[in-house]
Parts: sequence; C-alpha cells; structure tokens
Amino acid sequence: MDRVLEVMVEAARAGGEIALAHFRRGGEVRLKPDGSPVTAADCEAEEAIAEVLRAAFPEHGFLGEEAGARGPAERRFIVDPIDGTRNFVRGIPLWATLLALEEQGEVTAGIVHQPVTGTLHTARLGQGAFLDGRRLRVSRIAALGEATLLHATLGLLRREGCWEAFLRLVDSTGQQRGFGDFLCYTLVAEGKGDIVLAPGVKPWDLAALKILVEEAGGRFTDMTGVPTIYSGTALATNGRLHAPALDLIRGRCEEPLA
Repeated sequence: MDRVLEVMVEAARAGGEIALAHFRRGGEVRLKPDGSPVTAADCEAEEAIAEVLRAAFPEHGFLGEEAGARGPAERRFIVDPIDGTRNFVRGIPLWATLLALEEQGEVTAGIVHQPVTGTLHTARLGQGAFLDGRRLRVSRIAALGEATLLHATLGLLRREGCWEAFLRLVDSTGQQRGFGDFLCYTLVAEGKGDIVLAPGVKPWDLAALKILVEEAGGRFTDMTGVPTIYSGTALATNGRLHAPALDLIRGRCEEPLA
C-alpha cells in the first residue's frame, strides 16, 4: 500500500472511531434543508478525517459532505464521514466512512471503511481493488435475466423521476435486492451483485465507490452514460451489463417531483 492510501486509511479509521463511539451510545439527530439526517457524529468524524489529511497533505483541497469545499479543487480529498446515516441513527450497523482522492477531475484512490466490522475496501488507479487485502473482481454475468439488481430507497427512485427506468430494469433482471448506500457498490465490486441504479446522489456518495467498482473490472457512469460523479445519478455494473442496462433506462427519467 502506498503512502497516499496509508494516510487515507489512517484518516478513515480516525473518523470511524469517533462515529462508532456515537453509534454505540446514540445521539441527537437533526435534519438538513434537503430533509436528510445529520448527527454530531457526522461533523466530528469529518473533522477528524480532515485533520489527518491536512497533516500529511497540507497542499491538498477538501470536499466534505458536512463542511463543504475548501482549498484547491485540482487535487482534493472527497469525504462522506457516515454513508448510511439513516441506518446509523436507527442502530442498523450498515454504514461506512467513504474517502477518495480526486486529481484533475479523476478519482485516483478510494477507501470504504466499515467501523462496526472493521472491514476495509481500498482501490488505487491502475492497481486494483481490494477487500481486506484480497483482490476483487466483478461478476462475469452477461445476461440481464441472470443479473442481480441492487437499489436504495424506492421512494427516492420515484421522487427523482426514475421509477419507469427502475421498473424496466426490475422486469429485465433475475432478482432485486434493496441494500442501499455504499453496500450496493461494494457488492458489485465483490462480484456478488451486478447492477446498481441510484438517483439523488452527491459526489461524496460516489467518489470512493466509482474507483472501487472500476478497479474491480466494472463500469461506472451516470444514468446517461457519462463517467461522472457530479450529475446526481449513478449506474454501476460489472461492465458486461452496462450497455444493455443503459439502453433500458436512457431517456426514462423525468424531472424530480417537487
């Protein structure tokens, strides 16, 4: 593991330790303007992550879910201190710390750390994706009828105008599972799922997961086929299924509901 990943792992674990302490004792939850929950754990964990990163790479910028952007955008870390906050506040142990490095608009490193279990996914551009040191590869399924479709909150798919696109994938795939958040993408990288469809997502939700899926041999774009984390939608697949999935959903999303 190179120094960049080593520092990123250290930072993710520092933030994860704080979040885990809050998770175990519970705490107050408030709502952001968009209706999503945030806790003291999110803010404290993000600052702990930022401190580790600043000490090692003071010249890098930072984009965090809670604190926003600061410093140069050409080379910056992108952080979601608790991905799966709704699980977190309900006491469901499926949440993770996401940390990525973006350089000149391309994600070059990613970390997914699950503090409850200690599970660690890592990815580095051109060097592969790993789960606790074990190399990951996506599935080899090439037929939609044999594929497993993974998704997040069904209400979000409807509110974001993607219900028709989602139903077309449901009708075409072999099975569907609603794991949500980071877990959908890590399962694709591990070869245990094949397609993820996600509207209403932010760069910090996606940066670490994009490189993880890609370095495991998969493909990641938005729902129009553009390889970006900034459009608000995501489609991740094992690669073989990407074109047929895009054919089914392209042009099938409407304007989000007010």
